[in-house]
Amino acid sequence: MRRGEIWLINLDPTIGAEIKKIRPAIIVSHDGIGLLPLRVIVPITNWQERYTVAPWLIKIEPSTLNGLQKSSCADTFQVRSVAIQRFVKKLGELSDVEMEAITKGLTVVLRVG
Repeated sequence: MRRGEIWLINLDPTIGAEIKKIRPAIIVSHDGIGLLPLRVIVPITNWQERYTVAPWLIKIEPSTLNGLQKSSCADTFQVRSVAIQRFVKKLGELSDVEMEAITKGLTVVLRVG
């Protein structure tokens, strides 16, 4: 499990407006950090055109590299740490350009820099 990989992750149980169910997510945590069996992830949801106004929702087109089946988006506002036991199956990975876009979305959410 490495930064930039996309995995199906079981996010249930959830509370309130948290993204639910088994869905793809991107590992965004640095590979060399952390002592606990956790990874920091950004969940992926279906793309909708109304998301273009939100700089924290990053559009991802499906490819053979990332393993996604349809236009999707990374919701960097819902970044969280999850236990590795929630990881179900690796789908693929993002390109360096896509990971840079995810990092920019996280910067918007976290007000870094």
